[in-house]
Amino acid sequence: MAKVQYFGTGRRKTSVARVRLLPGDGKFMINGRTLDDFFGGLDTLKMVAKQPLTLTGTENQFDVIVNVHGGGFTGQSGAIRLGIARALIEADPNLRPELKRAGYLTRDSRMTERKKYGLKKARRAPQFSKR
Repeated sequence: MAKVQYFGTGRRKTSVARVRLLPGDGKFMINGRTLDDFFGGLDTLKMVAKQPLTLTGTENQFDVIVNVHGGGFTGQSGAIRLGIARALIEADPNLRPELKRAGYLTRDSRMTERKKYGLKKARRAPQFSKR
């Protein structure tokens, strides 16, 4: 018997999150650890990651299994949010307008500007000295 599961991929800065939604009772696993264990005391990041589930009222309907790598905690939580939103649409296309209105389906395209030659960073020039 094949298990029903829904997939979604989320990206933010340099983080990539692969999300699987399984029908269940609301367990949240990230890289084999619980949500509280993964983000520690960063409650805002936990909230950001769960926003699509909270908005649609599906917190206790799906088990969330996430594999995330790259970037820092903030980028990873944003990537998880986008991945969950995309997986929810796969599970129920009627949730799309609600998620779209909240802005959870928009990929944040801001990336680090590249370093230019002759400069110390992307825009920082070497210190000027008259002598």
